[in-house]
Amino acid sequence: MSFTEGVFYAFSAIMIMAALGVITARNPVHSALSLVLTFFATSAIWMLLEAEFLAITLVLVYVGAVMVLFLFVVMMLDINITRMREGFMRYVPFGIVIALILVVQMVMIVGPENFGLEQFAEPARHVADHSNTKELGRVLYTDYVYPFEIAAVILLVAIVAAISLTMRRRPETKYQTPGKQVMVKKEDRLRVVSMKAEEKEK
Repeated sequence: MSFTEGVFYAFSAIMIMAALGVITARNPVHSALSLVLTFFATSAIWMLLEAEFLAITLVLVYVGAVMVLFLFVVMMLDINITRMREGFMRYVPFGIVIALILVVQMVMIVGPENFGLEQFAEPARHVADHSNTKELGRVLYTDYVYPFEIAAVILLVAIVAAISLTMRRRPETKYQTPGKQVMVKKEDRLRVVSMKAEEKEK
């Protein structure tokens, strides 16, 4: 076994153990931190595949933004951990059955006969100045330009729909009309009152 394979198996083991910690941790904060470790191990594996852009994006976006947001939400909410864990053992058999089904499906799809160095050779190594970002952009905007544009339109529709749902009219909610605010003059909001000067008491 080469050094690269050893590093791959080491980070793979860390990723699997951290992923198990996400679903088995009793504290939601510990579960979120285990997910952060899972992302870091996945980034290391992508680095071995020379996918530096994807690895850095995973760390910056998910670990640096999404998981920080999750941690803030979990730490600010008053979660009753004891009540949340009630009935956990009751669903364990069902969860084990679903996990076994998923494992069987993964073995059937990416089993030894469909995946491995015997069927697919190791990716060719590139020179030091090779731009992973440039290659990803070239493929994204040439071979997959239509799926990329369709995904962008779908995300735009989802954003507009989310904003529309939050802007629904409610009787108890106060709304502002920007057009009326722009047309307001100072005479409408400010009134100067003339008052007599008061002498200071001696």
